Amino acid sequence: MKNTALTQTHEALGAKLVPFAGYNMPVSYEGVNAEHETVRNGVGVFDVSHMGEFLISGPNALALIQKVTSNDASKLTIGKAQYSCLPNETGGIVDDLIVYQIKEEQYLLVVNASNIEKDWNHISKYNTDFNADMRDISEGYSLLAIQGPKAVEAMQSLTSEDLAAIKFYNFIVGDFAGIEHVIISATGYTGSGGFEIYCKNEDVQQVWDKVFEAGADFGIKPIGLAARDTLRLEMGYCLYGNDINDETSPFEAGLGWITKFTKDFVNSEALAKEKAHGPERKLIAFELDERGIPRHDYDIVDGQGKKIGIVTSGTMSPSMGKGIGLGYVPTIFSEVGSKINIQIRKNAVPATVVKLPFYKA
Repeated sequence: MKNTALTQTHEALGAKLVPFAGYNMPVSYEGVNAEHETVRNGVGVFDVSHMGEFLISGPNALALIQKVTSNDASKLTIGKAQYSCLPNETGGIVDDLIVYQIKEEQYLLVVNASNIEKDWNHISKYNTDFNADMRDISEGYSLLAIQGPKAVEAMQSLTSEDLAAIKFYNFIVGDFAGIEHVIISATGYTGSGGFEIYCKNEDVQQVWDKVFEAGADFGIKPIGLAARDTLRLEMGYCLYGNDINDETSPFEAGLGWITKFTKDFVNSEALAKEKAHGPERKLIAFELDERGIPRHDYDIVDGQGKKIGIVTSGTMSPSMGKGIGLGYVPTIFSEVGSKINIQIRKNAVPATVVKLPFYKA
């Protein structure tokens, strides 16, 4: 089991550590509901250093990225980031990722921890045609997500950059917490604003300590992966391995907005046909109409109790106090307002298909 550069810090803070994607990761400190609330209303810090980072450089870097990703990376400029996915050859998704343009002819791909090796091999396979310079820098870098509506105000004293001026999905490379050349990115997985900070492993302890000093007056707290999951689910953000995988297409998953046919990419011809015909099943968002907690892999059933789908993510929403979830059903059941049932043990609990996000600030 791998550790992040901050594992001992989490242990000292009393975190409950669990194995996740091959790493020892903090799942909670004081409890998921309290941590969730901290991020929704204040500011909290996640250590997500298990994420993977690939540096793609050279004259053909963009051409390679255009081939392997679904979104149109030619729209990027230095200082901008883009959410995208890696389509496979059979209609599914290898991974979802964020693409950053760092310099002319240099891009950073940030991928899911559980998929680092798989993604590297997939991209490398196509790089034989492009010969871009690929470097896996995952082991040398740490990533902190400082999230919540007070993040800008709490962190401004740590940098000479104007944090409020960094727009969503934009970033700067600047000074932060006494360290030079840190990526400060206005991205995150919570829907409550804030930043993601990329720095070298040897610098992350200093960054962590100064972040907590600066945030003390704002009630800053460390946050675990359990609250990260409830926060992202309230926004309807997909989790790889649950809501998207090698068998789910971007159009089934509601990711048509990151699938651009302005270029040729892996399996683009088949995906264009799927877009034209419409997918046979779709990822829906639902709220339970009665008490209950939907969980991953619970059956979705119709009014007669016949199985029509499967729950991919589910929880009791800390912000809303009701059961919410995502799941796949045939397209005819996917309209907002449609009535479905979630099989929770022996009970078919009624639920309603709703529009995302579940949580609206």
